[in-house]
Amino acid sequence: MSKENYNVIGVMSGTSLDGVDLAAICLKIENAKWSFEITDSETISYSDAWLSRLKNAVEFDNLELIKLNRDYTILLGSIIKDFIEKHGLKPDAVCSHGHTVLHQPQHGFTLQIGNLPELADLVAQKVVCDFRVQDVRFGGQGAPLVPIGDRLLFSGYDYCLNLGGFSNVSFERDLARIAFDISPVNTVLNFYANRLGLPYDDKGSIAASGKIHGEMLSALNALDFYRKPFPKSLGFEFVRESIFPLIEKFDTTVPDVLCTFIEHAAMQTALALPGQSGKMLVTGGGAYNDFLIGRIKHHLPKMEIVIPDSKILEYKEALIFGLLGVLKLRNEINVLSSVTGATRDHSSGVIYG
Repeated sequence: MSKENYNVIGVMSGTSLDGVDLAAICLKIENAKWSFEITDSETISYSDAWLSRLKNAVEFDNLELIKLNRDYTILLGSIIKDFIEKHGLKPDAVCSHGHTVLHQPQHGFTLQIGNLPELADLVAQKVVCDFRVQDVRFGGQGAPLVPIGDRLLFSGYDYCLNLGGFSNVSFERDLARIAFDISPVNTVLNFYANRLGLPYDDKGSIAASGKIHGEMLSALNALDFYRKPFPKSLGFEFVRESIFPLIEKFDTTVPDVLCTFIEHAAMQTALALPGQSGKMLVTGGGAYNDFLIGRIKHHLPKMEIVIPDSKILEYKEALIFGLLGVLKLRNEINVLSSVTGATRDHSSGVIYG
């Protein structure tokens, strides 16, 4: 499949559990340069029952994971099929990330559910999916995968920062793309907002009402992960095993926890960048957190921070997984060893249908 124009559907579910992001995308390549248009987009929220299953999946045994994978593939198939029918789409392919429930590249293992072959039958389309497994098999972290899209679609920025369940950044250095996870963000912020009966802290207003807990902040900043060289990536296991137990040692209020953790995430963002000036594209749900953005600006006063229109802000990852799928169909490199640590660049993913 080698042509100049592709109509695909990018599908992404992130660790912040906002729901399933779907984007209908037109991708064009002309004179070796890619361009895109997001024509239709939608986020389908999870039911309370599904939220509970996905939150607890890290504790599941093998049989429970197998059942979860089957059930989630059926759910995802239904969501994608409804999206196609609603918008009258005729895609060349559906390019789906699935949902990460386990990510342990240090043990040679990563699991994204919803990537079973049955997905192609359920949506009656060609499906490209399961983009991370091959990279882990090649000795990589299986993450981040978005940087190839940052290079091909957003080259006008010095840095591309995503503030999702975890934050990650990508940039060019010495003619190589560098990228890595920085810290947890919404996985922690949403967890503590949930304790107040809220799905999230709208615009960071609760965090803004709190105070920084100095001892907690110092302990968070002292975690070993932040001293590790890249490539490096994070999974929910890190939050469960390192972040939550550390925070729970301190007797403080939810607003103070949120305020302190935002300060921690902002500080780690600034520390992660090799240069403190330039132009930085910021996307992901965390870009709506005004308090978080304000603290990042405080720690990076010389950086021009650009928050794009809502379609790019909310659907950038779905867009880029659409691109990854097209690159796989073209048998072109879609994963960079410079960011994952794999033994070589490669064209990752499986094609069904």
